[in-house]
Amino acid sequence: MVTVMAEVKEDKLLDARNLACPMPVIKTKKAMKELESGQVLHVIATDPGSVNDFESWARSTGNELLLSKQEGKEYHFWIKKK
Repeated sequence: MVTVMAEVKEDKLLDARNLACPMPVIKTKKAMKELESGQVLHVIATDPGSVNDFESWARSTGNELLLSKQEGKEYHFWIKKK
């Protein structure tokens, strides 16, 4: 998991809580289509598997996982569109 202390500005928020794999990534892919290059999507998920899923997905798509962190049972991801 990437850890950075600075806060990241988001352009769009996607609530993927209570969705099981692969739905958080599928919804993220759809939301990313609505963003311009360089904009940031903040995804909130509750599926523990989403940590590895988003790291792999970002690598395979060329989008940049700027920050990921866990807060309680929620996982937060900030992804910059390529």
